[in-house]
Amino acid sequence: MSTLSILLSEKPAPSKWGKDALLSFSDDAITIHYQPDHRHGAIQRAARKLDNQGIKSVKLSGDNWDLESCWHFWLGYRNAKNNNKVSWAKLDSQDKQELKYRLAIIDWCRDIVNQQAETLSPLELATQSANLISNYSSDITYNITSGEALKEQDYIGIYTVGKGSERPAALLELDYNPTKNPKAPIVACLVGKGITFDSGGYSLKPSSFMESMRSDMGGAALVTGALALAIARGVKHRIKLYLCCADNLVSGKAFKLGDIIRYRNGKTVEVDNTDAEGRLVLADGLISADNDNPHYIIDCATLTGAAKIAVGNDYQSLLSFDDLFANQLLASSLVEHEAFWRLPLADFHRSQFPSSFADMANSGSPNTAGASTAAAFLSHFIKNYKQNWLHIDCSATFRKSATALWATGATGIGVRTLANLLTILK
Repeated sequence: MSTLSILLSEKPAPSKWGKDALLSFSDDAITIHYQPDHRHGAIQRAARKLDNQGIKSVKLSGDNWDLESCWHFWLGYRNAKNNNKVSWAKLDSQDKQELKYRLAIIDWCRDIVNQQAETLSPLELATQSANLISNYSSDITYNITSGEALKEQDYIGIYTVGKGSERPAALLELDYNPTKNPKAPIVACLVGKGITFDSGGYSLKPSSFMESMRSDMGGAALVTGALALAIARGVKHRIKLYLCCADNLVSGKAFKLGDIIRYRNGKTVEVDNTDAEGRLVLADGLISADNDNPHYIIDCATLTGAAKIAVGNDYQSLLSFDDLFANQLLASSLVEHEAFWRLPLADFHRSQFPSSFADMANSGSPNTAGASTAAAFLSHFIKNYKQNWLHIDCSATFRKSATALWATGATGIGVRTLANLLTILK
C-alpha cells in the first residue's frame, strides 16, 4: 500500500482544482488548503474526504503540523472499521505524549461505543472500563456488583432495568486515590449511564430508533475516558467513578409499565415508560455518589432524544443549576476545541413528572422539555442539587450517518473537555 504525504497550506489551491478547493494533488502528495480562521475544521473535512476516496495510508509532512492539526486530521480520517494508518508529523515530546494518550483513550471510547451489543455485556463494559483506567495508575481500587447482588445491596434501579436480560446488570464502583489516604476528600464523583443495548423494553422502540442503541452506553464511555485521560495528564486528587450498566430488553422478567421502584433515599418512582430507563439506573449511581460527599458530581448519559432535537449531533448538551460550575465546563470545552451547549434547567421542571401512585413518574408530562425534565428527575437523587452538579446529555456521542466532518459511529466528543475540568477542580 502506497503512503501519500499530506501537506498544509494557507495559500489557495491552483485554479485548475476549482474555486476555493480544499484539496490539490501531485504525484506523491496531497495539499490541504485552509483559511487561518477555519484551520481545524478544514483539516477535519479534508481528512474525511480522503477516507471517502479510499486513501488508507498517509504521512503528515511539512512544517505546519501541530498537535491540534494532527488530532483534527485523525478525527476526520478515522472510521468505524479503524482501517486507516497515519505516520505522524514531528511534534515536541510533550505534544507527542498528549497525542499518544488521545489515540489510546479517546479511540478506546469510540471503539467501545461502536462495539456490537452482542459482545459487550453490562459486566464486560464494567470490566473493560476498569481495565482501561488501571492502565494509567496503580492507585486504583474497584468493585463490580452484578446480578442478584444488586438487589441484595439495594441498587434497585439498575437491577430493575436489567432483570429482563439473561446478561446480568452491573455496577462498577472505582476509586482513584493518588493520595493513598483512605480518608482523603473526594474531589469529584463521575456517574455514567451504561445501557449496553436499549430496546425500549415494553415501550418498544421502532427499528429506526433501535438500530443505533449499541451506543446507549456512551455516557459510561465518556466518564471512563475522561478519568483515564485526566490521570494520564497528571491529576493528583481523589476521584470516584460509578458506571450503571444494564441491558433494557423484553422478556417475562422485564420490568413493566405501572411498576413502582423504591430507592435507597426513600424516593418512589412509577414506571410509565420503560424507554425512560437511563434515569432509573443513574439514580442508583447518583445516590451513591452523593453519599460520598464529594466536592462535585458530574453525570453523563445518552439520556434523551430531546437534547438531539435541540442541538443536533453537533454539541454535547449541558444542564445544571450551578452557573459557576457550568461555566467552568464551558471554558474547558473552549480550551479543548469541543462543542458543548447549555440547555435550560429550572426548579419548575422538578414537578413535571407527576404520579398518582408514587412520588414521581419516570417521564415528563406531555408538552414539557424532555431534556430539562430528565435532568430535573435526576436532581431528586442529589441532596444539594443546586450546587456543584453537572448533567451532560450526550447528544454528540454517536452519529447514525456520516457528515462532512465525521464518519458514521462514535465521535469521542467530550472526553477532553471533562478531563480538562477534572484537572482544575479543587
